[in-house]
Amino acid sequence: MGTVLGAMRNVRWHELQHAYGSASQVPGVLSRIAWGDAPTSDEALSDLERWISTPPVFDSTAATVPFLWELAATDTVRDRAGVLDLLATILAAGNAEHPAWTRAAHDAVAAGRATAARLAAAPDTPEAGGPSPARTVRAAATRLLAAIDRHACPACPGLPPRGAQVR
Repeated sequence: MGTVLGAMRNVRWHELQHAYGSASQVPGVLSRIAWGDAPTSDEALSDLERWISTPPVFDSTAATVPFLWELAATDTVRDRAGVLDLLATILAAGNAEHPAWTRAAHDAVAAGRATAARLAAAPDTPEAGGPSPARTVRAAATRLLAAIDRHACPACPGLPPRGAQVR
């Protein structure tokens, strides 16, 4: 798998669950997001959203988030803005029956705040025929950064304000 997503092999995915059962398929879906063509990547991102964040989070969600941050920061990923939007969805989701899963997922999203800040400040690269990918990523990163900074939920009481963290 190269350096992008290389650490996936260190996660015991078969021991984790998502909305429809074993999370053993998550590495393949992350790979399709990373290297698939546009339709393949879009379908994989949609599958992953249904599996790990809609509506509750699962134990596999926190394990998946660092790889989503890695994909968001990788220029060759086709829908980096979609990955950032999925991170925002995870931050807004929860699981009342498993608050520890919620807290772990939210902490994992918040841990990538520096990446969101870097992507939100990235320069725009003009592209003919519509909004540049950099502009779309920057907008998604800005939204996610705001969500991280104002995040509050019952599973995450007493977290320090994230806006005060050093980039």
